[in-house]
Amino acid sequence: MSDILETDVCVIGAGSGGLSVAAGASQMGAQTVLIEKGEMGGDCLNYGCVPSKALLAAGHAAQAIRGAGRFGVNGAVPNVDFGKVHGHVHDVIDAIAPMDSQERFEGLGVDVIRAAARFSGPREVVADGRRIQAKWFVVATGSAPAVPPIPGLDQVPFLTNETIFERTAAPEHLIVIGGGPIGCEMAQAHRHLGAKVTVLEMFRIFLNDDAEAADVVRQRMRRDGIEILEGVKVVRAAKAGNGIAVTIEEDGRERDITGSDLLVAAGRRANVDGLDLEAAGIAYSPKGIEVDDRLRSSNKRVFAVGDVAGRYQFTHIAGYHAGIVIRNILFRMPAKVDDRAVPWVTYTAPELAHVGLSEAKAQETGREIRVLRWAFAENDRAQAERETDGFIKVITSPRGKILGATIVGARAGELLLPWVLAVGRDMGIGAMAGLIAPYPTFSEVSKRAAGSYFMPKLFSPRTRKLVRFLMKFA
Repeated sequence: MSDILETDVCVIGAGSGGLSVAAGASQMGAQTVLIEKGEMGGDCLNYGCVPSKALLAAGHAAQAIRGAGRFGVNGAVPNVDFGKVHGHVHDVIDAIAPMDSQERFEGLGVDVIRAAARFSGPREVVADGRRIQAKWFVVATGSAPAVPPIPGLDQVPFLTNETIFERTAAPEHLIVIGGGPIGCEMAQAHRHLGAKVTVLEMFRIFLNDDAEAADVVRQRMRRDGIEILEGVKVVRAAKAGNGIAVTIEEDGRERDITGSDLLVAAGRRANVDGLDLEAAGIAYSPKGIEVDDRLRSSNKRVFAVGDVAGRYQFTHIAGYHAGIVIRNILFRMPAKVDDRAVPWVTYTAPELAHVGLSEAKAQETGREIRVLRWAFAENDRAQAERETDGFIKVITSPRGKILGATIVGARAGELLLPWVLAVGRDMGIGAMAGLIAPYPTFSEVSKRAAGSYFMPKLFSPRTRKLVRFLMKFA
């Protein structure tokens, strides 16, 4: 342990947040060490956002063939070669991987160490037999799938997001424990690729999303042939021949669900084990490292970003956190996290996107609000593309300040960005209503919803009287 490496910034974890900090710090002149014990690119590139969206794209392509008849084009049952689907998923990973590679970051001047790291003191970590002493540390170790304490689960083979993308054969019947975004995305992708799918959820699917919007996705998933069982308790799991039997309790009665494969998508846990955080005086819990609004831990020389910071678990939040940390470390600016305009998207068909306050959360505050809506069925582009499921719901104050927006429908994730800007900048609804939206586009739903704020006044009896009076002098 005599090999001591002194540096300005030491980043632990080469996922989205860690890579962003390392690249920014190094390119701005700080000596930077990046430590990663696993795959460069972290969860997002290797097991999360990238492979899941690639698999979903394959599923959507198969489903488009099935549904082509509605356009007057001969539809058919798609011939799915799951081995080639696996190849597609990993081709996408390989195409993006060079941007996250060790070679690229070493080319940026970052000293990359491929080993596990642990703190040996308040300003020192040990990795690969080397002692790294730094002015600042950034922990960006991410999160991993949480495995619930279900009796018998440790006795059966099960999949998580870290293993499901390695399959080269489609499951005959996939049972999914967990009705959150990961569970529902993987359920729909595999159903579209030909598997039978059952989703088991203790509460309701998309628990953190607007219930009305979630129901639009629920109904589509059920039309796709996915069995969704909500409000059920998973009692135990056991082998059943060549498959798996999951016993559930529903309305006080137990019954077995038998399938060929099991996917556990029941939440995430922060990666804090093995870091010896106590040695650095860093407070943490199973939810992650405890940080303040500047993302500083209880050891003010150590920051945490992304999933391990115990806040929102999204790749784009890790990138946002990286910017906060860069400003704090390199420029001594007391930059703070602002969670008001955090967007999230679930990439099912239809997509489900949200930013700011939901209707339910706004009502919980006790404040007076207005709820503006526009249905995709009233959008000409949606009609042309037969994508009429869904709506936009916008929450404003009585004076028109935009508080939040939920969109469920085709391309909802792409449509959300103007509302992220609006919530983050405290914009009024008039700004959105006054935009010129290209026709015909899905984006018109945003303009139409915004314009509905002014309809009660524009088409009121008072306005009619005013117009009739002015017309006398025309």
